[in-house]
Amino acid sequence: MKKTITIIGLAMTFLIIYFLQANFFSWFTIAGIKPNLFIILVLFISLFIGMKYGIGFGLFFGLFLDIVIGKSIEINTIMLVCVAILGGYFDKNFSKDSRITIMLMVIGSTFIFEIGSYILSIIILNTNIEIISFIKIVIIEVFYNAILTAILYPLMQIVGYKIEDIYKGQKILTRYF
Repeated sequence: MKKTITIIGLAMTFLIIYFLQANFFSWFTIAGIKPNLFIILVLFISLFIGMKYGIGFGLFFGLFLDIVIGKSIEINTIMLVCVAILGGYFDKNFSKDSRITIMLMVIGSTFIFEIGSYILSIIILNTNIEIISFIKIVIIEVFYNAILTAILYPLMQIVGYKIEDIYKGQKILTRYF
């Protein structure tokens, strides 16, 4: 029951983020560039719930975004799944207790997402290669995502550990048992 409520809560969070990104952050752009909160959400799911759930949510969220606002049905889906896989790697190798570590994870995930999206759009959609504008977009989006992560970190940590307890539980065994 708790898992179902958590999944519904994450779906509602996705819808809230979608409306924030579509409406609210249109007013607060930096050089016309908005943050990509979907990267943060999929990374959060993959870090605290697990890579399998992160891939599932990344697939679902990416398909939704590709259908609603994308030019192609592959790009957001593929890249959000890559972010989920990267989040699973981060979960196994890094601590989630530090704000700086989480910010570095978001920065790395944003770089991977944007570079992969750019390469896929060049291959699939035959877009023009404009390196200078791409670098500007990546730097601003990375900065924006990192700032939002620093602001949202306390909330992410509290909710994340509660969700992690629901999904992963206490699976620690001592060697005396």
